[in-house]
Amino acid sequence: MKKPLSILLAALLAAALAPTMALASSETYELALVTDLGTIDDRSFNQGSWEGLVKYAGEFGVTHKYYQPKEQSDDAYLDSIQLAVEAGAKLVVTPGYLFETPVFIAQDMYPDVKFVLIDGYPHSADYSEYRTEANTVGIQYAEEQSGFLAGYAVVKDGFTKLGFMGGMAVPAVIRFGYGFVQGAEYAAKELGVEGLTINYNYTGVFAATPEAQALAATWYNDGVEVIFGCGGKLGNSAMAAAEAAPDKWVIGVDVDQSGESERVITSAAKALRELVYQSIDAAYKGEFPGGESLLVGADRGGVELPMASSRFRTFSQADYEAIYEKLVAREITLKTDTATTNPEDLSSDYVKVTVVK
Repeated sequence: MKKPLSILLAALLAAALAPTMALASSETYELALVTDLGTIDDRSFNQGSWEGLVKYAGEFGVTHKYYQPKEQSDDAYLDSIQLAVEAGAKLVVTPGYLFETPVFIAQDMYPDVKFVLIDGYPHSADYSEYRTEANTVGIQYAEEQSGFLAGYAVVKDGFTKLGFMGGMAVPAVIRFGYGFVQGAEYAAKELGVEGLTINYNYTGVFAATPEAQALAATWYNDGVEVIFGCGGKLGNSAMAAAEAAPDKWVIGVDVDQSGESERVITSAAKALRELVYQSIDAAYKGEFPGGESLLVGADRGGVELPMASSRFRTFSQADYEAIYEKLVAREITLKTDTATTNPEDLSSDYVKVTVVK
């Protein structure tokens, strides 16, 4: 019996596609990034890391791909790492402290793959063991220094009523906030100005929400001039509120967020692109700092304010370089997340911190 034409066409099409499908399944990608909670265009941590990877891949013609976990869990992160390894990854970049336990496990599962863990050090799920193997480097930033620079700059620029709106109260966010307070205090002392105020809040999420925007709007209406929006897309809530009010400003976080809104006065940034690029470059040169737990601050160029895109009124490049050099020289000692659990403890004669529930 003759087969229907449709079946014959389907068979011919399948035969024609077979080589193509086989070719697609055999594609490999040497460099991989597994995203954290955000996406590669989140204008924050994931994007900065991805841009560093893409920059290296583009310059040296290395195949690359990113993988986005289906959910926030150690298993989901490990599944994405497995996909990357099965697709030929020789080096995997994992941006965010949530990868600390998945990388702790993955470094043993895939000893021939190098891991660059940004913003954390590998440890077991119960925190009983910290271990960084020779195929892994753990990198943390001195976020308190980045926050310090932002707080110092806006006070030197003439602002005295500030706000800090953080996402979850995780170590990195806490360090950003504590540094922000101490930077404002340092500038106030230099200027001889007392009575600065800082509203302080953790929203509990790394996302832009109507609730966060409403809170920011309330702060602005009550006289707050600048809000440090610290937590991925959370800052966009403050930006939206600032755009609806006269002469109100926002400080971005992690990367230069000046393109997000004309109300972004500056950003408390980390040198994410550069550090990811340098880590990959070191791996290909046989100089990978495996087994190390690095802390990157001003002395390594790891924190910054993007001065070229900042919108300060009087704070200058010379002012920035002068205070930055003090951080490099370690002339300034800052309290971090281990100092206290209550931000109000950072209050002084110059700055009053009020936690807003």
